[in-house]
Amino acid sequence: MPALLRVERQRRAATRKPGWRRAQEPSPPGLESGHGRGKRRGLRPRESQTLPFLHPLLVAMAPALLLVSAALASFILAFGTGVEFVRFTSLRPLLGGIPESAGPDAHQGWLAALQDQSILVPLAWDLGLLLLFVGQHSLMATETVKAWMSRYFGVLQRSLYVACTALTLQLVMRSWEPISRGPVLWAAQAEPWATWVPLLCFVLHVISWLLIFSILLVFDYAELMGLKQVYYHVLGLGEPLALKSPRALRLFSHLRHPVCVELLTVLWVVPTLGTDRLLLALLLTLYLGLAHGLDQQDLRYLRAQLQRKLRLLSRPQDWEAE
Repeated sequence: MPALLRVERQRRAATRKPGWRRAQEPSPPGLESGHGRGKRRGLRPRESQTLPFLHPLLVAMAPALLLVSAALASFILAFGTGVEFVRFTSLRPLLGGIPESAGPDAHQGWLAALQDQSILVPLAWDLGLLLLFVGQHSLMATETVKAWMSRYFGVLQRSLYVACTALTLQLVMRSWEPISRGPVLWAAQAEPWATWVPLLCFVLHVISWLLIFSILLVFDYAELMGLKQVYYHVLGLGEPLALKSPRALRLFSHLRHPVCVELLTVLWVVPTLGTDRLLLALLLTLYLGLAHGLDQQDLRYLRAQLQRKLRLLSRPQDWEAE
């Protein structure tokens, strides 16, 4: 008899629908929280089964994510510094942000200015800022420092160089002391020069900055900023310079600043050339001249690269015309 009861109970249990007891009989109030805890405990084995597959993937991707994040942060800092440098060198002197000359002693002689403490102190401060920038920019570009940075920072060497240069340039621009009472080398104050000279300077500055951006694109802007090195490293493609032609490597060894003439135009072509602007233009002109050493072979290579880039840019238009 007990055996028949067990068989009947098993048959009824097999024919019942899942969850029939929860639908017909509400659980006691004291057991609701326990039922919820049991339900959550029942899901833990599934979570524990998925986590072992995600954990190695996250561990493997962590170094690549850190490298990409550092390179992007350096790129954003450099891009913002470039925008600030355009404002510092072009917009402020052209639109009157810096009072180049003001006061009754604005046009005093150069010999008298060299004896005026109110001129010598900010002039020495600006000179120190420029020497700091030139020293950082040149020291970190030496082979010894680059080898040390490559040993300790690896593929982030170029990004670190770009970030340090951007920070130093930010310090120069934010700490720069304009000299409003100093002598001026030239000033367009009388009409019609007061109207046409600033307009001409503005047009030349716009053209110069457009040429600068175009040349940076020709010279592979991503590689100059250090992004391409990290991208190639993450994908296992090696060093981008290893894929360059010998002519390109020769050019890079001769030309540190590919926008020399355009920057000189921005520095010198201003309506009013005051004392602090003259110091900025003179020192950066000397620095750019020492870092510029192109020859005819480099110029031919640059011309060929420019023509190749122009052909690549004109291809979509050719397809649309067809």
